[in-house]
Amino acid sequence: MDNRSEVREFLMSRRARVTPEQAGIETFGTRRRVTGLRRDEVARLAGVSVDYYTRLERGDLKGVSDTVLETIARALLLDAAEHDHLFDLARTAGAGGRRPVRTPGDTPVRPELQYMLDAITAAPAFIQNNRMDLVAANALGFAMYSPMFTGTTRPANFSRHIFLDPTSRDFYPDWDRAAWTNVAILRREAGRNPHDKRLQSLVGELSTCNEQFRGLWAAHDVRRHYAGQKSFRHPVVGALELNYQTLELDGDPNLGMTVYTATPGSPTEQSLRLLASWAASEDAAPLPEQRPASRP
Repeated sequence: MDNRSEVREFLMSRRARVTPEQAGIETFGTRRRVTGLRRDEVARLAGVSVDYYTRLERGDLKGVSDTVLETIARALLLDAAEHDHLFDLARTAGAGGRRPVRTPGDTPVRPELQYMLDAITAAPAFIQNNRMDLVAANALGFAMYSPMFTGTTRPANFSRHIFLDPTSRDFYPDWDRAAWTNVAILRREAGRNPHDKRLQSLVGELSTCNEQFRGLWAAHDVRRHYAGQKSFRHPVVGALELNYQTLELDGDPNLGMTVYTATPGSPTEQSLRLLASWAASEDAAPLPEQRPASRP
Protein backbone atom coordinates (compact mmCIF):
# COMPACT_ATOMS: atom_id res chain seq x y z
CA MET A 1 0.00 0.00 0.00
CA ASP A 2 1.67 3.21 -1.21
CA ASN A 3 1.54 5.86 1.51
CA ARG A 4 1.45 8.83 -0.86
CA SER A 5 -1.48 7.36 -2.78
CA GLU A 6 -3.29 6.54 0.47
CA VAL A 7 -2.84 10.10 1.73
CA ARG A 8 -3.86 11.67 -1.57
CA GLU A 9 -7.00 9.62 -2.02
CA PHE A 10 -8.04 9.94 1.62
CA LEU A 11 -7.72 13.73 1.71
CA MET A 12 -9.41 14.16 -1.66
CA SER A 13 -12.30 11.91 -0.66
CA ARG A 14 -12.82 13.80 2.62
CA ARG A 15 -12.64 17.19 0.87
CA ALA A 16 -15.20 16.09 -1.71
CA ARG A 17 -17.58 15.08 1.07
CA VAL A 18 -17.73 18.45 2.86
CA THR A 19 -20.07 21.04 1.40
CA PRO A 20 -19.39 24.78 1.67
CA GLU A 21 -22.48 25.10 3.83
CA GLN A 22 -21.15 22.52 6.28
CA ALA A 23 -17.86 24.39 6.46
CA GLY A 24 -19.57 27.76 6.97
CA ILE A 25 -18.45 29.16 3.60
CA GLU A 26 -20.75 31.59 1.78
CA THR A 27 -21.06 30.83 -1.94
CA PHE A 28 -23.56 33.59 -2.80
CA GLY A 29 -25.26 31.41 -5.37
CA THR A 30 -22.18 31.07 -7.56
CA ARG A 31 -21.91 27.99 -9.74
CA ARG A 32 -19.28 25.53 -8.59
CA ARG A 33 -17.54 22.81 -10.53
CA VAL A 34 -17.17 20.67 -7.41
CA THR A 35 -19.77 19.66 -4.82
CA GLY A 36 -17.27 19.61 -1.99
CA LEU A 37 -14.65 22.09 -0.88
CA ARG A 38 -11.92 23.43 -3.14
CA ARG A 39 -8.28 23.14 -2.12
CA ASP A 40 -8.00 26.85 -1.52
CA GLU A 41 -11.02 26.72 0.81
CA VAL A 42 -9.51 23.91 2.88
CA ALA A 43 -6.23 25.82 3.03
CA ARG A 44 -7.99 28.95 4.25
CA LEU A 45 -9.96 27.04 6.87
CA ALA A 46 -6.78 25.33 8.08
CA GLY A 47 -4.73 28.52 8.13
CA VAL A 48 -2.08 27.31 5.68
CA SER A 49 -1.09 28.42 2.20
CA VAL A 50 -2.74 26.89 -0.87
CA ASP A 51 0.64 25.65 -2.08
CA TYR A 52 1.31 23.96 1.25
CA TYR A 53 -2.08 22.22 1.37
CA THR A 54 -1.69 21.19 -2.28
CA ARG A 55 1.58 19.51 -1.31
CA LEU A 56 -0.18 17.65 1.48
CA GLU A 57 -3.02 16.50 -0.74
CA ARG A 58 -0.55 15.21 -3.27
CA GLY A 59 0.46 12.73 -0.61
CA ASP A 60 3.45 14.34 1.09
CA LEU A 61 2.89 14.34 4.85
CA LYS A 62 6.54 13.96 5.76
CA GLY A 63 7.54 16.51 8.39
CA VAL A 64 4.01 17.82 8.97
CA SER A 65 3.46 18.85 12.59
CA ASP A 66 0.68 17.57 14.80
CA THR A 67 -0.68 21.11 14.97
CA VAL A 68 -1.12 21.30 11.20
CA LEU A 69 -2.68 17.85 11.12
CA GLU A 70 -5.19 19.01 13.74
CA THR A 71 -6.14 22.06 11.69
CA ILE A 72 -6.57 19.94 8.57
CA ALA A 73 -8.75 17.48 10.52
CA ARG A 74 -10.97 20.34 11.74
CA ALA A 75 -11.22 21.91 8.29
CA LEU A 76 -12.32 18.59 6.77
CA LEU A 77 -14.72 17.85 9.65
CA LEU A 78 -13.04 14.51 10.31
CA ASP A 79 -14.64 12.28 12.90
CA ALA A 80 -12.59 10.48 15.57
CA ALA A 81 -11.75 7.49 13.37
CA GLU A 82 -10.80 9.68 10.40
CA HIS A 83 -8.72 11.92 12.69
CA ASP A 84 -6.76 8.90 13.95
CA HIS A 85 -6.39 7.58 10.41
CA LEU A 86 -4.84 10.87 9.25
CA PHE A 87 -2.31 10.70 12.08
CA ASP A 88 -1.56 7.06 11.27
CA LEU A 89 -0.87 8.00 7.65
CA ALA A 90 1.36 10.85 8.82
CA ARG A 91 3.26 8.54 11.16
CA THR A 92 3.88 6.13 8.31
CA ALA A 93 5.16 9.02 6.19
CA GLY A 94 7.67 9.85 8.92
CA ALA A 95 5.84 12.86 10.30
CA GLY A 96 6.25 11.87 13.93
CA GLY A 97 2.52 11.44 14.57
CA ARG A 98 1.40 10.71 18.09
CA ARG A 99 0.48 7.04 17.76
CA PRO A 100 3.40 4.63 18.31
CA VAL A 101 4.17 2.04 15.68
CA ARG A 102 2.25 -1.16 16.32
CA THR A 103 4.08 -4.40 15.76
CA PRO A 104 2.66 -6.16 12.68
CA GLY A 105 2.31 -9.89 12.43
CA ASP A 106 0.69 -12.62 14.47
CA THR A 107 0.14 -12.30 18.20
CA PRO A 108 -0.50 -15.64 19.92
CA VAL A 109 -3.53 -15.79 22.16
CA ARG A 110 -2.29 -16.26 25.69
CA PRO A 111 -3.95 -19.07 27.70
CA GLU A 112 -5.09 -16.46 30.24
CA LEU A 113 -7.17 -14.79 27.53
CA GLN A 114 -8.86 -18.07 26.70
CA TYR A 115 -9.56 -18.61 30.40
CA MET A 116 -11.25 -15.20 30.46
CA LEU A 117 -13.36 -16.04 27.40
CA ASP A 118 -14.41 -19.38 28.87
CA ALA A 119 -15.43 -17.68 32.12
CA ILE A 120 -18.07 -15.74 30.14
CA THR A 121 -20.90 -18.26 29.90
CA ALA A 122 -24.04 -16.20 29.21
CA ALA A 123 -22.78 -14.16 26.25
CA PRO A 124 -20.92 -14.82 23.00
CA ALA A 125 -17.34 -13.60 23.36
CA PHE A 126 -14.43 -13.84 20.95
CA ILE A 127 -11.04 -12.39 20.07
CA GLN A 128 -10.08 -11.25 16.59
CA ASN A 129 -6.85 -9.91 15.16
CA ASN A 130 -6.30 -6.86 12.95
CA ARG A 131 -6.93 -8.95 9.82
CA MET A 132 -10.41 -9.91 11.01
CA ASP A 133 -9.45 -13.51 11.79
CA LEU A 134 -11.42 -15.07 14.63
CA VAL A 135 -8.54 -16.41 16.72
CA ALA A 136 -10.28 -17.47 19.96
CA ALA A 137 -13.81 -17.69 21.38
CA ASN A 138 -15.92 -19.12 24.16
CA ALA A 139 -18.53 -21.81 23.50
CA LEU A 140 -21.25 -19.28 22.71
CA GLY A 141 -18.89 -17.33 20.49
CA PHE A 142 -18.19 -20.42 18.38
CA ALA A 143 -21.91 -21.18 18.27
CA MET A 144 -22.73 -17.58 17.33
CA TYR A 145 -20.38 -17.65 14.36
CA SER A 146 -20.85 -21.29 13.43
CA PRO A 147 -21.68 -20.31 9.79
CA MET A 148 -18.09 -19.08 9.43
CA PHE A 149 -16.79 -22.57 10.22
CA THR A 150 -18.72 -24.44 7.53
CA GLY A 151 -15.94 -23.96 4.97
CA THR A 152 -12.40 -25.34 5.03
CA THR A 153 -10.34 -22.12 5.02
CA ARG A 154 -8.60 -21.44 8.32
CA PRO A 155 -8.43 -19.29 10.24
CA ALA A 156 -12.08 -18.31 9.95
CA ASN A 157 -12.19 -14.71 8.77
CA PHE A 158 -15.04 -12.21 9.08
CA SER A 159 -14.13 -10.40 5.85
CA ARG A 160 -13.95 -13.55 3.75
CA HIS A 161 -17.25 -14.71 5.21
CA ILE A 162 -19.00 -11.45 4.34
CA PHE A 163 -17.64 -11.02 0.82
CA LEU A 164 -16.94 -14.55 -0.40
CA ASP A 165 -19.66 -16.65 1.26
CA PRO A 166 -23.19 -16.14 -0.15
CA THR A 167 -24.75 -17.39 3.12
CA SER A 168 -23.51 -14.22 4.85
CA ARG A 169 -26.45 -12.35 3.29
CA ASP A 170 -28.77 -14.52 5.37
CA PHE A 171 -26.64 -14.18 8.51
CA TYR A 172 -26.53 -10.36 8.31
CA PRO A 173 -30.04 -8.91 7.76
CA ASP A 174 -28.47 -5.55 6.90
CA TRP A 175 -25.69 -6.97 4.76
CA ASP A 176 -24.79 -3.63 3.16
CA ARG A 177 -24.15 -2.10 6.57
CA ALA A 178 -22.13 -5.11 7.71
CA ALA A 179 -20.04 -4.97 4.54
CA TRP A 180 -19.36 -1.23 4.87
CA THR A 181 -18.41 -1.59 8.52
CA ASN A 182 -16.07 -4.47 7.79
CA VAL A 183 -14.22 -2.59 5.06
CA ALA A 184 -14.03 0.59 7.14
CA ILE A 185 -12.40 -1.38 9.96
CA LEU A 186 -9.93 -2.99 7.54
CA ARG A 187 -9.10 0.40 6.03
CA ARG A 188 -8.36 1.81 9.48
CA GLU A 189 -6.17 -1.19 10.29
CA ALA A 190 -4.28 -0.75 7.01
CA GLY A 191 -3.41 2.77 8.14
CA ARG A 192 -2.29 1.56 11.55
CA ASN A 193 -0.31 -1.41 10.20
CA PRO A 194 0.79 -0.42 6.69
CA HIS A 195 3.58 -3.04 6.54
CA ASP A 196 1.42 -6.04 7.50
CA LYS A 197 1.83 -8.17 4.38
CA ARG A 198 -0.91 -10.62 5.39
CA LEU A 199 -3.34 -7.73 5.71
CA GLN A 200 -2.24 -6.48 2.28
CA SER A 201 -2.74 -9.98 0.90
CA LEU A 202 -6.26 -10.18 2.34
CA VAL A 203 -7.18 -6.83 0.80
CA GLY A 204 -5.73 -7.94 -2.52
CA GLU A 205 -7.65 -11.21 -2.42
CA LEU A 206 -10.97 -9.55 -1.64
CA SER A 207 -10.38 -6.79 -4.20
CA THR A 208 -9.74 -9.40 -6.87
CA CYS A 209 -12.71 -11.59 -5.97
CA ASN A 210 -15.46 -9.11 -5.07
CA GLU A 211 -16.58 -6.00 -6.91
CA GLN A 212 -18.49 -4.63 -3.93
CA PHE A 213 -15.40 -4.86 -1.78
CA ARG A 214 -13.43 -2.92 -4.40
CA GLY A 215 -16.01 -0.14 -4.42
CA LEU A 216 -16.13 0.12 -0.63
CA TRP A 217 -12.32 0.04 -0.35
CA ALA A 218 -12.02 2.88 -2.85
CA ALA A 219 -14.27 5.08 -0.68
CA HIS A 220 -11.52 5.35 1.99
CA ASP A 221 -14.03 5.28 4.85
CA VAL A 222 -12.68 4.34 8.28
CA ARG A 223 -14.45 3.36 11.49
CA ARG A 224 -13.76 2.92 15.19
CA HIS A 225 -15.75 -0.15 16.17
CA TYR A 226 -16.07 -0.15 19.94
CA ALA A 227 -19.74 -0.28 20.96
CA GLY A 228 -23.24 -0.42 19.50
CA GLN A 229 -25.99 -2.78 18.37
CA LYS A 230 -25.99 -5.51 15.73
CA SER A 231 -28.66 -7.68 14.15
CA PHE A 232 -28.14 -11.27 13.06
CA ARG A 233 -30.24 -14.07 11.61
CA HIS A 234 -28.72 -17.21 13.09
CA PRO A 235 -29.50 -20.45 11.22
CA VAL A 236 -30.38 -22.26 14.47
CA VAL A 237 -32.12 -19.70 16.74
CA GLY A 238 -33.25 -17.05 14.26
CA ALA A 239 -33.24 -13.29 14.81
CA LEU A 240 -30.82 -11.83 17.34
CA GLU A 241 -30.62 -8.18 18.40
CA LEU A 242 -27.40 -7.83 20.36
CA ASN A 243 -25.41 -5.10 22.06
CA TYR A 244 -21.66 -5.31 21.55
CA GLN A 245 -18.60 -3.93 23.29
CA THR A 246 -15.13 -4.27 21.77
CA LEU A 247 -11.98 -3.74 23.79
CA GLU A 248 -8.48 -3.45 22.38
CA LEU A 249 -6.12 -5.66 24.36
CA ASP A 250 -3.27 -3.25 25.00
CA GLY A 251 -0.96 -5.97 26.28
CA ASP A 252 -1.59 -8.08 23.18
CA PRO A 253 -0.91 -6.00 20.04
CA ASN A 254 -3.36 -6.34 17.16
CA LEU A 255 -5.92 -8.29 19.22
CA GLY A 256 -9.36 -7.13 20.33
CA MET A 257 -12.08 -8.81 22.36
CA THR A 258 -15.79 -8.44 21.62
CA VAL A 259 -18.67 -9.46 23.89
CA TYR A 260 -22.31 -9.61 22.75
CA THR A 261 -25.09 -9.14 25.30
CA ALA A 262 -28.89 -9.23 25.06
CA THR A 263 -31.21 -6.73 26.71
CA PRO A 264 -32.65 -8.40 29.83
CA GLY A 265 -36.15 -9.74 29.25
CA SER A 266 -35.88 -9.47 25.47
CA PRO A 267 -36.63 -12.28 23.00
CA THR A 268 -32.93 -12.31 22.17
CA GLU A 269 -32.09 -13.19 25.76
CA GLN A 270 -34.20 -16.34 25.41
CA SER A 271 -32.62 -17.04 22.02
CA LEU A 272 -29.16 -16.88 23.58
CA ARG A 273 -30.23 -19.49 26.12
CA LEU A 274 -31.32 -21.70 23.24
CA LEU A 275 -28.02 -21.04 21.49
CA ALA A 276 -26.15 -22.00 24.67
CA SER A 277 -28.06 -25.29 24.80
CA TRP A 278 -27.20 -25.94 21.18
CA ALA A 279 -23.57 -24.98 21.81
CA ALA A 280 -23.41 -27.60 24.54
CA SER A 281 -24.49 -30.29 22.09
CA GLU A 282 -22.04 -32.33 20.11
CA ASP A 283 -23.28 -30.84 16.83
CA ALA A 284 -22.28 -27.29 17.81
CA ALA A 285 -18.78 -28.05 19.05
CA PRO A 286 -16.12 -27.04 16.48
CA LEU A 287 -13.98 -29.93 15.31
CA PRO A 288 -10.29 -29.63 16.20
CA GLU A 289 -9.39 -28.68 12.62
CA GLN A 290 -12.09 -25.99 12.65
CA ARG A 291 -10.80 -24.18 15.72
CA PRO A 292 -8.25 -21.37 15.47
CA ALA A 293 -4.75 -22.76 15.81
CA SER A 294 -4.08 -20.51 18.82
CA ARG A 295 -6.93 -21.93 20.88
CA PRO A 296 -5.38 -23.91 23.76
